Amino acid sequence: MKLEFEDEMGLLTPEDRALLQRCADAAALAEGVSVPAGAFVEIVDDARIREINRKQRGKDAATDVLSFPTVNYPAGRTARDCARLLRREYDAETGVCALGDIIISMDHVRAQAQEYGHSERREAGYLLTHGLFHLMGYDHIEAADKPVMRAMEEKALSSIGLTRENETQAGQKGEDTMTDERLLEMARQARKNAYVPYSGYAVGAALLGEDGTVYTGCNVENAAYGNTLCAERTALCKAVSEGARRFTAIAIASEGSAPYPCGACRQSLYEFAPELRVLVTWDGNVREAMLRDLLPEGFGPSSLGK
Repeated sequence: MKLEFEDEMGLLTPEDRALLQRCADAAALAEGVSVPAGAFVEIVDDARIREINRKQRGKDAATDVLSFPTVNYPAGRTARDCARLLRREYDAETGVCALGDIIISMDHVRAQAQEYGHSERREAGYLLTHGLFHLMGYDHIEAADKPVMRAMEEKALSSIGLTRENETQAGQKGEDTMTDERLLEMARQARKNAYVPYSGYAVGAALLGEDGTVYTGCNVENAAYGNTLCAERTALCKAVSEGARRFTAIAIASEGSAPYPCGACRQSLYEFAPELRVLVTWDGNVREAMLRDLLPEGFGPSSLGK
């Protein structure tokens, strides 16, 4: 999912943008959107969103998020069912099908995070995800529709560890709430996306950053076998590309045999986290080891005097 941001007040940090991008990707994956899609996201304060609300909806009040879809979905259908309709919104300049616009008030993000007792990053991620599911055809006006939309929002946010339970008021992930079983379950869920047409051995990984952020990955095979990426390195590359450098644990899930990381993955992980805890699960079994024990006398930055 490609997001185009407008933030004239400079309210977002680079880390905020990266988080919102992860939420958007998770929402598109949860929905199963089959075409390249994108959305325009404007970050504003309460005064600006009140002005937009008054002009566009005739409501003279500030709110937390506004969504303006470009697609008129048939009754009972959402984006996953309407690839043809989405393709009508294809923008050659951006290379994606435009789902619509989302406006988020950062004043409301701060106030609602305080009210609900979780972090501002959780609130911002939730509001973006909520807006995106509106753009993908979901609503909550009717009582029967609300739990469906809510389940999709939590499905997306849970896949990246951005649950309300995991986010403390201070804005830091509560490490005591990110249990080993929760991390293992995220690895099991990531495994479902594995691309393994050659080996048939699907693996999922969930890498826990020092700040509590979880980065998931799956193995991606290639007809040129040497180009295959393991789940652990997929998760690691995702994390590093978003600025993370310190990690505390990784969970790895598969079936049939214990999915301990291969030598290349052990070396890649050792670069950043020699003291990493490694959890593996398969067929109902769970084992734990320390990376330093899986790679004795490991070679890392310290070996180069770094």
